[in-house]
Amino acid sequence: MRRLILILLLATSAFAQKDPTSRSWNQPVEPFRIAGNVYYVGASDVTSYLIITPKGHIVLDGGFEETAPMILVNIEKLGFRVKDVRILLSSHAHYDHAGGLAELKRVTGAKFYSSRGDLPAHARGGLDDPQFGNKYPYPPVFADRILEDGARVSLGGTTLTAHVTPGHTPGCTTWTMRAGKRSVVFVGSPTVPSEYRLRNNPRYPNAIADYRAQFAKLKTLGCDVFLASHGNFFGLSDMIAKKKSFAGCDEYHAFLAATERRFEDRVARGE
Repeated sequence: MRRLILILLLATSAFAQKDPTSRSWNQPVEPFRIAGNVYYVGASDVTSYLIITPKGHIVLDGGFEETAPMILVNIEKLGFRVKDVRILLSSHAHYDHAGGLAELKRVTGAKFYSSRGDLPAHARGGLDDPQFGNKYPYPPVFADRILEDGARVSLGGTTLTAHVTPGHTPGCTTWTMRAGKRSVVFVGSPTVPSEYRLRNNPRYPNAIADYRAQFAKLKTLGCDVFLASHGNFFGLSDMIAKKKSFAGCDEYHAFLAATERRFEDRVARGE
């Protein structure tokens, strides 16, 4: 534990975030149990989830490269061993969610599973992105298993289902599972960053169709517990500061409706 805290301190000083937005997304927070066997081990906005099982554990998303030491410390703080992490999963191939995966894989020895659509981007470390180009690189991470839409990842009696929801990236993935009697949704990302070119983008000609298909699919998912790749999607800061319960079905569908409206406004403006 002391060694991991030292790693965190060294990483924080050596790899400070380069811009105010990234720094604000990557502040340390105390880990906590969300529901059932699902725990929060991420930063203040870029999320990471620990799913514990009797046969080892699963981690979904690695945050920035600088977030990986925080995640490792948070796992230990909760009383679990990082060496018991068996599987690493991804929401999508961007530097603020996949940046820490290579380090998590190295330290834990876990296998990394990637959607087919994001497989090349992970291997390139975010370079040659169809929207961002080479603007946001991260350490390459290589998959041990390729996942198709509907694939199931099972460990120790827990099963996560991959729902490939492209648009934000070609292989963006929303994950679902059961935590006791509750259905949990980990939304990949249906947002459209300001830099994105939706129309007439030769690098991603079907982006608009993919986004629309994503929204249609997300609306069909049952959701008692709403989680996502960014804390601001589901009110993480309120959960932490005000000790509020997790967001549920109403918040989930309100988020989808608002995000879809913003997307269609972008399309209508010809962006």
